[in-house]
Amino acid sequence: MLEAADTIELERPQDKLIRRLCSALSGYLDKAQIDDCVRAYEFGAKAHSGQFRKSGEAYICHPVAVAISLAEMRMDANCIMAAILHDVIEDTGVDKQELAKTFNREVSELVDGVTKLTKIDSKSHAETQAENVRKMFLAMGKDLRVIMVKLADRLHNMQTLGAMPAETKRRIARETLDIYAPIANRLGMNSIRHKLETLSFQAMYPRRYAILDTALKRARGNRRKVIDVIENTLKNRITQDNLTCDVSGREKNLYSIYQKMLLKKVSLTDVFDVYAFRIFCNNVDDCYRILGIVHNLYKPIPGRFKDYIALPKANGYQSLHTILIGPYGFPIEIQIRTHEMHRMAESGIAAHWLYKSDEDKNDRFQDRANEWLRDLLEIQQSAGDSLEFIDNLKIDLFPQEVFVFTPKGEIIKMPRGASIIDFAYAVHTDIGNACVSARVDRKLVPLQTKLENGVTVEVITAIWARPNPLWLNYVTTAKARSGIRNYLKNFKQKEAISLGRRLLDKELQVIHLQLENIDKSRMKSLLEVTGKQSLDELLEDIGLGNKMPFLIAKQLTQKDIHAAVRLEDNDQIQKTPLVIKGTEGMVITLAKCCRPIPGDSIIGFFNPGKGIVVHHHECRNSNDVRKKQTSWLDVEWSHDATGEFSAELRLEVLNQRGSLATVASMISEHNSNIENVTVIEQDSRLSVDLITVSVKDRVHLAKIMRKLKELPIVIKITRVKA
Repeated sequence: MLEAADTIELERPQDKLIRRLCSALSGYLDKAQIDDCVRAYEFGAKAHSGQFRKSGEAYICHPVAVAISLAEMRMDANCIMAAILHDVIEDTGVDKQELAKTFNREVSELVDGVTKLTKIDSKSHAETQAENVRKMFLAMGKDLRVIMVKLADRLHNMQTLGAMPAETKRRIARETLDIYAPIANRLGMNSIRHKLETLSFQAMYPRRYAILDTALKRARGNRRKVIDVIENTLKNRITQDNLTCDVSGREKNLYSIYQKMLLKKVSLTDVFDVYAFRIFCNNVDDCYRILGIVHNLYKPIPGRFKDYIALPKANGYQSLHTILIGPYGFPIEIQIRTHEMHRMAESGIAAHWLYKSDEDKNDRFQDRANEWLRDLLEIQQSAGDSLEFIDNLKIDLFPQEVFVFTPKGEIIKMPRGASIIDFAYAVHTDIGNACVSARVDRKLVPLQTKLENGVTVEVITAIWARPNPLWLNYVTTAKARSGIRNYLKNFKQKEAISLGRRLLDKELQVIHLQLENIDKSRMKSLLEVTGKQSLDELLEDIGLGNKMPFLIAKQLTQKDIHAAVRLEDNDQIQKTPLVIKGTEGMVITLAKCCRPIPGDSIIGFFNPGKGIVVHHHECRNSNDVRKKQTSWLDVEWSHDATGEFSAELRLEVLNQRGSLATVASMISEHNSNIENVTVIEQDSRLSVDLITVSVKDRVHLAKIMRKLKELPIVIKITRVKA
């Protein structure tokens, strides 16, 4: 009886799995390395003892199944051990130091990279997941095997979703489609990507999956004869030219069929009528020779040929794609590639470990992956938070490339729809920050111009140039979007510190003090009271309007700096106005309700988080602000204020043909541009219009108004100040 019991014990699922793993490892690892993997299994089994999955099986079955997937990719011993142990830090009492001591530091770093952040103070599940992905990419930057373990982990989780609640299934499937399947695609791992997509589709839409799957199985029998005929015809024709090849009818991915049906709004019959074949040959020359043969055999459809051998995809994928009209009038999709290209297409970055004999070619995949990761790490460093990083990542994970040339003839891949600004940031962040225009095929074009295949792009930069917030409307790449946001964020911070210093200095001058002469211990006490880490942080808060400079100055002069500030009736908030030029940037803005221009009497008030908003003295919106003693300040225009400023005019003109053209012509003659025209009222006799014009100052505006008033068609003209 005891022997029978022992036999039953040996047949536990985890025992079967570890035997499978050892069998897979024996094909490429030595005995000592396999023993290390078994030791990792014993350690993991002990750590996970008493833990079970939703399906009821022992938890250790999951990490061993993940390790088997990686063993099939011929991953090294440390990666296999990390897969077996990948959940011990998160789900057991084992920590990173213990793993490093028991095994080695490399294994502990890999496990830590895969481990989720369990103690994130996040507001939502989305933020938690975003932070987990962000952490994973940081770990990937150090070691690409982190993502190999994570993808194998996600694949097994998707394969065993059956016991989960429906809502959890949908959430995990959506995350897989949004992040993990595109990552597998970006790393060229098409085999894993297709599995993840199909499993996610099944989890999200089980009924649609079942209907499509049944329909495909029913149709497959009728198609087999057609596929066999075309396969034989292709192979015989290629063999006649003394070329060796393999031809196979390609089964389309269920998820890709579903996506095509959605995108093109067609039925299953229309999608399934495209017959797909792959032709595998020995070398690149044969690929192009076979292309000529199949184009002679069947008529190619114009514009449907793509050469991914000469211009590989961003993930390193290489193949020739063409679509022909087949013998029965159906479209035939053909992919022509070498056997090696096919292995790389299916395995991607995993080929680095799978095919050690082709080191140079594997390194190309490794280099592409590392280059992509370097760009992502640069983006994550400048991202404001994890959700912003995830948004940038999603943009970067779905590239449809166009190929453009630098003036030196280098090829740069860009996503379809990318603009000149995207290209500038792809060359270098500093080039993007300083670009002002560009030449495309030697013709000057604006920065928002969309790139097309094969053009040569030369970016023109200037020392004084800086990114414009409007650029965010024109860019498509994550690197450009992140670079612009990062620059504007830092630029606004510098502006706020500079303005805060000016405001505080001015208040201190009233009481005959200077910021530089304030005692260090007193300044330290002030920073403690205000909860700031540095003087720059305090000045930034003042510049952004979060703290009043008058109150900070008063607090600095109090005997007890920790005491609450009390305002007395004789306190004067401003003795000297703040002088502005109107071109300070994002921390001083001119109100759009009254549009003040140089020469106007103006008043400013603090808008928390944004800085100072400047209004015309006669603006009705500023009346409420004046009542709040601590939130407004006197400002005045600098004598050397230069630039273009917007002013709004209200015109009553005769409603006759050409009236607006006459007004526009007069405005243009006096060196001004019309920014906007709005018709407020109109009847058969009169038209009341609001016209926004750009002017240099109050004198320039007065001259334009005087000349417009002289026109016979103008009945009345006034400036809008509120």
